[in-house]
Amino acid sequence: MFTGMSEIEGLEPQTVEDACTRPDWPRWREAISAEFKSLDEARTWDIVLRPKNTNIVSCKWVFKIKRNAAGQIDKYKARLIAQGFSQVHGVNYYETYALVVRLTSLRLILAVAAQWD
Repeated sequence: MFTGMSEIEGLEPQTVEDACTRPDWPRWREAISAEFKSLDEARTWDIVLRPKNTNIVSCKWVFKIKRNAAGQIDKYKARLIAQGFSQVHGVNYYETYALVVRLTSLRLILAVAAQWD
């Protein structure tokens, strides 16, 4: 089936260098800029001097093409993710916390809230 785009445009790049060599690079560049803008607005990081003898968590770009119901390209998404597997518990971090709610607990809270109006 002919979709009106080159074969490579429908595939997701694995690296920034790969994305730069593609004909749809302007769209990937826009997606990267949007991600940087989002991270900047959320104030997710501060630029600091690197302390000596410390482990720095690296990051990488993950690219994804979002498609509509007809299978046509809807938008290009780029996410900057931290490679947290390089962290060592007790050295790079001391506490872990992940909010997890069981469905039964949520039902109980909603039932009590409904009863007490």
